[in-house]
Amino acid sequence: MKSSKKILVISSHPDDEILGCGGTVARLLKEGCEAYTLILGEGITSRDKKRERAKREKEIRGLKEQIHKANRIIGFKEVFIYDFPDNRFDMVSLLDIVKVIENIKDKVKPDIIFTHYEKDLNIDHKITYQAVITATRPLPDETVKEIYSFEVLSSTEWGYPLSFSPDVFFDISGTIDLKINAMSAYKTELRDYPHPRSLEGIKLNAEHWGVKTGLKYAEAFKLVRLVK
Repeated sequence: MKSSKKILVISSHPDDEILGCGGTVARLLKEGCEAYTLILGEGITSRDKKRERAKREKEIRGLKEQIHKANRIIGFKEVFIYDFPDNRFDMVSLLDIVKVIENIKDKVKPDIIFTHYEKDLNIDHKITYQAVITATRPLPDETVKEIYSFEVLSSTEWGYPLSFSPDVFFDISGTIDLKINAMSAYKTELRDYPHPRSLEGIKLNAEHWGVKTGLKYAEAFKLVRLVK
C-alpha cells in the first residue's frame, strides 16, 4: 500500500476495530496513511436480560470515552459512532445501516476499508459485512479500491464450521504494543485469560499468525476486493 491513502475501519461494536486491525492501521499510519473509524452499534444493551437501554446510559457514555481513548492511541483521525442496538442488527432495516455507511464513506472518501468477516458467529458482524458490500458497489465513481475482512476474537473462531482462511497478512511486529495499549483502554470489554479477548489472548493470536507467516507478530485478513 502506498502512503497517503485513506482508510475507513467499519465495525459493529466498540473494540472490534482494535481487535480486527489495530496493529495494521497503526503501521499504515506510520507509513503516511490517514485513518477513520465507523462504529455502528452501541455495544452494551444485549448484556441485560430485558435489554433496557435506560439502565445502561451511564455505561454507554463510559464506553464512548473508552472508544475515543483507544482510537487516539492508534492514531485515528476521527471516530464516527452510531447506536444501532447491540446484537440486534437483524431487527434494523439493512437499508438504514447501508445509508449510514454511505454517508460516512462520502465524507471520508476512503481508498481502503477494513471490516468484518462474512461468516462470523455474531449476527451484527454478518450484517455489517453485507451492508459494507452493498454500500461499496463497484460503480465507476467508487473511491474504495481495497476491502479486507478481519477476524474478531471470540466471534470469528466460534463460527463453526471454521471458515476464516486469511490470504493477506500484515507484519505488526512494530505496532503490537500500540494494539495492546489501545485494547487496554477498553476496560469493560476485556476478559481474563484464557478468554480470547484478553490481552494475553490477543498477543498470542498475533504470535500465531506470525509463526504461520515467518513474522514475529501479524494480523490476518481475507481479501474481499482489490481494484488496481
